[in-house]
Amino acid sequence: MTSTTNVPRTALVTGAARGIGAAVARQLARDGLAVGVLDLDEADCAGTVRAIRDGGGSATAVGADVADEAAVTAAVARVAAELGPPTVLVNNAGVGPRAELVEMTTDQWDAVLGVNLRGPFLVTRAVAPYMIEAGWGRIVTMSSISAAGDAARVDYASAKAGLLGFTKSLALQLGRHGITANAIAPGFVVSDMTRTSARRLGLDFEEFKRSAAQSIPVGRVGQPEDIAHTASYLVSPGAGFVSGQVIYVAGGPVA
Repeated sequence: MTSTTNVPRTALVTGAARGIGAAVARQLARDGLAVGVLDLDEADCAGTVRAIRDGGGSATAVGADVADEAAVTAAVARVAAELGPPTVLVNNAGVGPRAELVEMTTDQWDAVLGVNLRGPFLVTRAVAPYMIEAGWGRIVTMSSISAAGDAARVDYASAKAGLLGFTKSLALQLGRHGITANAIAPGFVVSDMTRTSARRLGLDFEEFKRSAAQSIPVGRVGQPEDIAHTASYLVSPGAGFVSGQVIYVAGGPVA
């Protein structure tokens, strides 16, 4: 198996323009990785890339719809050309609009599963050959505690549950190549998604967070950096015997 000292240290993080993805990208850059910062609009990635470069790191912005096969293929090839073959992948891009089942259209269902489930498949498929060639790789995919069921978002919950089977299957299939695959399932984390939820409920976001914190054993809501620190460990050389796992980062046990 390839020595980790000879492995290209390039990561690709999807949905990295803001929130959890941006925090993960910045953390991996601090860990010494060059980072491909991918989001739907390349211009939106500028802030994350600037923060990485200001800290002395290396990063490039890439725009692509993760549900678009041709766009994903081109984006991964560009990252490989500009930063080096990616051997670390964090599948973070996701959407989660709320819709009642009886009101949900097939287009809405397809759009949510396209980003949340098809996207990780397309990006992982495009990156995996670089990992196989290197004989080393780390894949981290963002699921959610919603994978256990979400009354407000059956499409989102279905996609996030699918990612658990996807992750475990990757671990079984790719382990012989020195590649690990794990999933992170965040609980309540400060993000655009939770801010949107508060607005839909007509609640002040600070009050929304305080209310959520009351049911979390550690007494606070999560921050994007909480997820970034977990991703940092899972993609490290030291996590080579951790694969096919779901790590709940939710401030307490999840039923």
